[in-house]
Amino acid sequence: MKDFICITGDVYADHPSFGIAIVVRLLESMGLSVGVISQPVKESEFAQFGLPRFGFLVTGGNIDSMVANYTVAGKPRRDGNAGNRPDYAVNSYCKALGRLFPGCGIIIGGLEASLRRFAHYDYWSDSVLPSVLVSSGADLLVYGMAELALRELAERLRGGENLRNITDLRGTCYVAQTAPGNALMLDSFEQVREDKRAYMKAAVIQHEEHDEVRGKTLAQAHAQAHGEAVVLVQNPPQRSLSESEMDAVYELPFSRKLPQGLPACFEEVEFSLIWTRGCFGACNFCSLAFHQGRRVQTRSEESLIKEAREFTQSPRFKGYIHDVGGPTANFSQPSCAKQIKSGFCRNRKCLSPTSCKSLRVSHEKFLGILRKLREIPKVKRVFVRSGVRYDYAMLDPKQDFLRELAAFHVSGQLKVAPEHCKARVLELMGKPPISVYERFSEEFARLSSKAGKQQYLVPYLMSSHPGATLDDALDLAIWLKARGIRPQQVQDFYPTPGTLSTAMYYTGLAPYTLEKIYVAKSDYQKATQRALLQYYKPENAALFAELLNKRKSNANVKKSKQEIKKGAWKPRPDRDNSNRNNRRGNRR
Repeated sequence: MKDFICITGDVYADHPSFGIAIVVRLLESMGLSVGVISQPVKESEFAQFGLPRFGFLVTGGNIDSMVANYTVAGKPRRDGNAGNRPDYAVNSYCKALGRLFPGCGIIIGGLEASLRRFAHYDYWSDSVLPSVLVSSGADLLVYGMAELALRELAERLRGGENLRNITDLRGTCYVAQTAPGNALMLDSFEQVREDKRAYMKAAVIQHEEHDEVRGKTLAQAHAQAHGEAVVLVQNPPQRSLSESEMDAVYELPFSRKLPQGLPACFEEVEFSLIWTRGCFGACNFCSLAFHQGRRVQTRSEESLIKEAREFTQSPRFKGYIHDVGGPTANFSQPSCAKQIKSGFCRNRKCLSPTSCKSLRVSHEKFLGILRKLREIPKVKRVFVRSGVRYDYAMLDPKQDFLRELAAFHVSGQLKVAPEHCKARVLELMGKPPISVYERFSEEFARLSSKAGKQQYLVPYLMSSHPGATLDDALDLAIWLKARGIRPQQVQDFYPTPGTLSTAMYYTGLAPYTLEKIYVAKSDYQKATQRALLQYYKPENAALFAELLNKRKSNANVKKSKQEIKKGAWKPRPDRDNSNRNNRRGNRR
């Protein structure tokens, strides 16, 4: 009998880029036995190890199963790996386990469970769904990065505690008949399903309380189909890992080999280094802040150098470390001293719409690591490809990081994410003004030229984010054309569970202010915005010209109306002015 059995929606890869691999190796390091069932389909596959001693650990995989299975247009994805997991995988797996092993202990976690832990808008069904803990029938939900919570949970279960009685563990959610006295009550599932203002208010509270220092216990009532009400309770977030604890996680004995069946994009993962977690940038459309948290955690230089040296011993290693990073590669410390003691500021971002005066800016630790990695024998190049925050880089007065990035760590193209150019849209996204990107672009080009390299920025752009109108998309197209930028790929906004931008998409309201905003929802509205961003394509050129001419025409009409109002327009005596307001020829 296994102590734990893990069910995952991913092809299993014994590599620390996959959360389930960390779970398995962590439990094994505690002397526990673990079975893994990857992408089960038949009920016989769920039963291959029998019933575990302590419980099943269920995850949909590294990403939400619906995002894995479908494009934003609702079309099935074509890679075979996606098709091997069911829709709403966490619910599907838990229901199968409940049928096979009635009354068994089930613990859910990973991104899908974490982001769906409260009542949430589901894009694919276009409805508000209950907490996945309630709908799946599982006993406990571990949210966020689970190492500390899982270690304590395993120790308590091994010590004889009953899974259903463990209700005080940070970083977990459980279902109760009544809310604890210290809980902050959110509007119920039924209320947020019926009232969009209530939904947005609940979403804001969930994000604001996702803080390991000051976060409160949250509770949300759910009425069951048979009429009995239950309460979803979220304990405060688990604390962050220390540097030595994070080192220990990534130094677990992973084989690091990637199996067949993974998409080609994972090939570079094998020889990439994960050195950081968390992101205080906290863009509203990104799920990272609500999953990993805003507190930045990093590994030590020694741990990373040791792992890189191990790369060079592999016959598959060709001399290239494909990435050194994480959610945001150039964040190497908590954002400020206050955050460590008092938690993050409420209703305030560290970098948007402008950078906070208390923000600590330094790339010294990261630069020291990159320099030592470059010196390792058999290492030809070290690339930084994941999540460089250009706004943070531009705040560094030394500019050593940007200089060395351009000289040593770019493989011809550097991908960064300005997303849009309109101030109002960027503010709703939680991004800095476009002027910051423009300064970064100029500086990157200058430093690349100085290093004797011809290198380019590849800007990530997003169409149809809540608040972005067709007029905004036209402005973005004009901005791109003026700079000779021709995006090869454009991403429609994808309303993934749990983000504030998804709450905006569903409610049509801005967070905090609750003012109404425009949301492009129809296929036509989305396609039109997307087409404008690729203005240069022959099939889009006519649309671009039409909207541009229409804007010029409207601007002329508006200008003429303003002149009339001010008395600047006078009828000509030699013309019939009885219908002058409809004749442009009479307007000066």
